[in-house]
Amino acid sequence: MADVLDQTEVDALLAAVETGGVENAAESVGVRSRRPPKEVHSYDFKRPERVSKEQMRALEGIHDSFGRNFGASLSGFLRTIIEVRVATAEQLTYSEFIHSLPNPTNFNLLTAEPLEGQMCLELSPLIIYPIIDRLLGGSNAELFIPQRPLTLIEQRLVRCITDRALTCLTEAWSELVPAHFKITEVESNPHLVQIVAPNEVVVVLGFEIKIGGRAGTMSLCIPFNVIEPVMDKLLSQGWLAYQRRSTDVDKSDDVARAIGATRVNVTAYLAETEMTMGELLGLQPGDIIQTTKAVDAEIILQVEGKNKYAGRIGRHKDHLAVKITRRAEVEESL
Repeated sequence: MADVLDQTEVDALLAAVETGGVENAAESVGVRSRRPPKEVHSYDFKRPERVSKEQMRALEGIHDSFGRNFGASLSGFLRTIIEVRVATAEQLTYSEFIHSLPNPTNFNLLTAEPLEGQMCLELSPLIIYPIIDRLLGGSNAELFIPQRPLTLIEQRLVRCITDRALTCLTEAWSELVPAHFKITEVESNPHLVQIVAPNEVVVVLGFEIKIGGRAGTMSLCIPFNVIEPVMDKLLSQGWLAYQRRSTDVDKSDDVARAIGATRVNVTAYLAETEMTMGELLGLQPGDIIQTTKAVDAEIILQVEGKNKYAGRIGRHKDHLAVKITRRAEVEESL
């Protein structure tokens, strides 16, 4: 609704019309122009956001790829379907991250050379014990989650999981920096570990892991000083990844066309046998060479000297031919 002017303001406007100073008078009486409202955001000086939204999205994209690869690796290892996805990506202080973790838990300190500093990888007991139960042949039915540190045997079993996580992390980060992840220390009480100052900003990526009807969490804590040297690369990570994928597609088409026109040597072997040099020199037309291969047995086709197919010999029109029946084993005898 328009502002209502009092008598003093009306008189000032009329006087301004007579003197030609309408604009100045309008400003003097407080007539406001219609401007879009300014956006105001709260800012906490105790928790400054040192990583931009674009960089956070790039980090989330990198670890989304890590989650898919890690889930596939766990599925093959545990012989069951495992789902791993990024649930949260946020900036916290290190003290807030530590106080959000259960105690006890599986708390791993990581290094990622050539990056300086340490990271943290935490696995919740809610998912650790179902995985251990699966590795030991259990069914996960009515599984009790104990509130205690892992035993030495359980730590060895969990190490099979964390080693696969580190391998997938190394692969996911290879697009950003050739970092090699490894575990330097394992703790059960996260409050006993302080890799940075309590008020230092850290990036925390939370993962949800589902195995059967059970679910748990995994957290990756990355201090800002660890990724600060590669922050500029995060801004262009999205475009570089897209450009890399497009280039790979183009190259794969070229390679496929080149392979399609490549000639290879294909050899069909009827059978194999052993004889002395004297017997070989004494062969005459009409001689019979005995082998251990049955008459109705399949023959082996080799491509460039390697077993590829098995088939049966015959004729096609006026030519000798081999009908392929199956793929041959690499070590299958001729």
